[in-house]
Amino acid sequence: MPGVPGAGHGVERPYRARLGLLFVPAERSNDPQGDLAALDATLSSIEKVLDLPQLRIELGDLEEQAGVPDLWDDTAHAQEVTTRLSTVQSDIQRVEGLRRRLDDLGVLFQMAAEESDEGTLDEAHDELEVLRREIAALEVRTLLSGEYDERHALVQITPGAGGVDSQDWALMLWRMYSRWAERHGYPIDVLEWQEAEEAGVKSVVFQVKAPYAYGTLAGEHGVHRLVRISPFDNQARRQTSFAMIDVTPVVEPTDAVEVDEKEIRVDVFRSSGPGGQGVNTTDSAVRITHLPTGIVVSCQNERSQIQNRATAMVVLQTKLLEVKRQQELAEMDAIRGSKADVAFGSQIRNYVIHPYQMVKDLRTGTETGNTGGVLDGEIDEFVEATIRWRRTSQDDDA
Repeated sequence: MPGVPGAGHGVERPYRARLGLLFVPAERSNDPQGDLAALDATLSSIEKVLDLPQLRIELGDLEEQAGVPDLWDDTAHAQEVTTRLSTVQSDIQRVEGLRRRLDDLGVLFQMAAEESDEGTLDEAHDELEVLRREIAALEVRTLLSGEYDERHALVQITPGAGGVDSQDWALMLWRMYSRWAERHGYPIDVLEWQEAEEAGVKSVVFQVKAPYAYGTLAGEHGVHRLVRISPFDNQARRQTSFAMIDVTPVVEPTDAVEVDEKEIRVDVFRSSGPGGQGVNTTDSAVRITHLPTGIVVSCQNERSQIQNRATAMVVLQTKLLEVKRQQELAEMDAIRGSKADVAFGSQIRNYVIHPYQMVKDLRTGTETGNTGGVLDGEIDEFVEATIRWRRTSQDDDA
């Protein structure tokens, strides 16, 4: 993502150093064999839920379909086949890889015990902790069974009340999510970048291009609150800032969200902010306003106006799909008389840097004092807890 600050491997990592926070190593287990047995049981349960034999059958069928010479004559079908093929391959490889590592780890512990090798024992305990986290993450992944959970995610970050501090907070959140995606190897495509005048950003829209990205990040939707000593206040007073995270599933051709050309207004303008050569030289950026809903989207990351318009239309369709989905959910809630879920735009998580260090999710109760790590992208604990919370809430409403 050239030209966008904090993207990819060039992302800044000032938070941990600035706050003086370090990783705290996990305590060594006193019962590794018991832990291995527990992980084996969990992984076996995951294998049953995913139904590996059926996945392998599906993989063979998808590979056969993908090999048909005229596959791409039907673009929508081809994308559906190749996307599902990639997901199934990834699921099988992930489970089989974890199974092999778990089996090898048992052998490693045995070797360490037989040879009284402290170095090998340390290595085995390190791998045990890594496997514990990865199997837990995969277990959470099996909970993602919503209609759109498999989709890529479209994420928009918008500053709220708090002026310059909130604009800077929006930029900090962008760095947090981009670092999280980088840690997992998830590609990010920045679609809109509106830099603020003094500091931070007015808006960032990006797509996380990975299977189940929407299901994984859906729980991040809502207002995020920061409390700190303002770096923009010459009296060093404490400031509370807010930013809104909007997460929607990316639209696919099969969704058939129709947009009437008569219902949109298209404006072109010069790209602003970072972008290297070619920026501010032509009116290539595109802004589309959907008149019936008032939804406004823009794209400036492509070089040509045609490309930017096409990308902006996809973003608009994604937004309209989410509006349709919310309307359907509201109708179902009215029919069933179920309790209202967390209101749109409600505060979901607090990040406190002063007068103490804490990040706490208000829905799940998950909290940590490692504020620097969280702002550096270590948010899996919060993401996974929210996925479990969402699944429990759905089961309660069923």
